[in-house]
Amino acid sequence: MTLLALALLLVVLIHQGCFHFHVEAGDGFIRTRGVHFLLNGSPYYANGFNAYWLMYTASDPSQRPKVSAAFREAASHGLTVARTWAFSDGGYRPLQYSPGSYNEQMFKGLDFVVAEARSYGIKLILSFANNYDSFGGKKQYVNWARSRGQYLSSDDDFFRHPVVKGYYKNHIKTVLYRYNSFTGIRYKDDPTIMAWELMNEPRCTSDPSGRTIQAWIAEMASFVKSIDRNHLLEAGLEGFYGPSTPQRNSLNPGLKIGTDFIANNRIPGLDFATVHAYPDQWFSSSNDQNQLSFLNNWLDTHIQDAQNILRKPILIAEFGKSWKYPGFSTYQRDLLFNTVYYKIYSTAKRGGAAAGGLFWQLLTEGMDNFRDGYEIILGQPSSTANVISQQAHKLYQIRKIFLRMRNVERWKRARAARARRHHWRGGNGGKRIGN
Repeated sequence: MTLLALALLLVVLIHQGCFHFHVEAGDGFIRTRGVHFLLNGSPYYANGFNAYWLMYTASDPSQRPKVSAAFREAASHGLTVARTWAFSDGGYRPLQYSPGSYNEQMFKGLDFVVAEARSYGIKLILSFANNYDSFGGKKQYVNWARSRGQYLSSDDDFFRHPVVKGYYKNHIKTVLYRYNSFTGIRYKDDPTIMAWELMNEPRCTSDPSGRTIQAWIAEMASFVKSIDRNHLLEAGLEGFYGPSTPQRNSLNPGLKIGTDFIANNRIPGLDFATVHAYPDQWFSSSNDQNQLSFLNNWLDTHIQDAQNILRKPILIAEFGKSWKYPGFSTYQRDLLFNTVYYKIYSTAKRGGAAAGGLFWQLLTEGMDNFRDGYEIILGQPSSTANVISQQAHKLYQIRKIFLRMRNVERWKRARAARARRHHWRGGNGGKRIGN
């Protein structure tokens, strides 16, 4: 689609009411209106990457250049959002030694990440906890409670036990009220942060009804919003359908994990929905064609449901293809990236709910220990890096056209206001009306 054709399409959509211009204070916070992200009143697209390792690496001052290099390479490729961990619970080099006891050196690492992202114009999505054992996870919270005399029968008691929930809420509060040692700005007041995430991929297999996760998300979303109304909030969900939409369950990749894409994301405190996409993991015995067929259907359905049922933006918060699976080729990885990116772009240009995508994962040079098969190193020329840059350019063109149209709208309003003032002065001879 040419730039002129795109501009004409957007004009038609604006007149049809798919987009609404709204002038807001330029405070730099990402907000939502309907199915769109907005930045200072104009549509915003979260085109970016995952990099869970940022805080951990930045906690060692000698390794901070790697964080800077990652942000620099991302920004040079047009990426605008990074998703990363604001947790590391127990174990080696933790953020949280034990409930309420924090490692200042690790917190300074997170401070550096936020400050450096700010300097490169990149927004952050910060996750509060992990479902899995790496970096502590819900298991560590449960073990902390057990070590203090509480009886818990399962790691899923993370979502149920009041003591554990208290530990988790305290961590949220600590992060939100943290003063950044580099910028002096409280996290809850910093527009560099786009959104908070309750947990990376929450799962509660002990309750497939979904009631446990539903209650937990509702409670924690309310808690976060009671402290911070500036930032967006999402739950960290993978997108699996549940009991509220039995007709959708056949779309799931054979996993019953106690979450419910529709019911969970209907919770008022959540500002946008997320979906993850790993067909190479979920259907490792299927060929590439079948995996892509699943991906197309998976994304189409979630985008439609976000648009028509949830009426919220949706972010494809994790996707990728690993070279560790048999039959991998860069061509097939590019095909997967292009499939995801086309879904986002084709929806965005029509005013739809798909508001961005974050690939898993970004690394930079000299990080071989962090390679997991999915890594993308933008500093090394590749066809995948070109695909990423092209998507950034396309989304930037949409946003640029909206900015121009908004300026036209402002000019029209200003001209109309001047005309009204002129009419008022001309109608009464410039004299004051009344006594």
